[in-house]
Amino acid sequence: MRGVEKVVSGYSGGSVPNPSYQEVCTGTTGHAEVVQITFDPQIISFRELLEVFFTIHDPTTLNRQGPDVGTQYRSVIFYHTQEQKAVAQEVIARLEEAKIWDAPIVTEVTPLTAFYTAEEYHREYFERNPEQPYCRIVIAPKVVKFRKQFLAKLKSRPQQQNNYIL
Repeated sequence: MRGVEKVVSGYSGGSVPNPSYQEVCTGTTGHAEVVQITFDPQIISFRELLEVFFTIHDPTTLNRQGPDVGTQYRSVIFYHTQEQKAVAQEVIARLEEAKIWDAPIVTEVTPLTAFYTAEEYHREYFERNPEQPYCRIVIAPKVVKFRKQFLAKLKSRPQQQNNYIL
């Protein structure tokens, strides 16, 4: 999206320093799989990023996203500032009031204490593995939904040199 400068896959919210993907997957470290987004607030607001966040996942399932189950898959927003906390709480309240989902939103709003970058093989996973069944069945439809809903806010990119088309 325009204004997004960097997106890094990683882990946050747990008690083990610098956990591995395998450790996080056990559900025993307390970490959630997350992305850290660096953005230019003059181009895109934190609120707009949250609109995307709440569009591409189900914030009503506790410790679950689709077929993935465990605390590492919880819906969580790790905020950097009190202003971000307030915006996140306001967006959640507005969505609850609108009754978009049948169940209540269970998204946590938690201060960021540490972020650990995922291992190289776990970064850009969808881009590197578009034919992998999980990517085709779970991720590709989310990417299509995102692109369709936020087309006007996407960066223009040169045609990529791969054979996978969404």
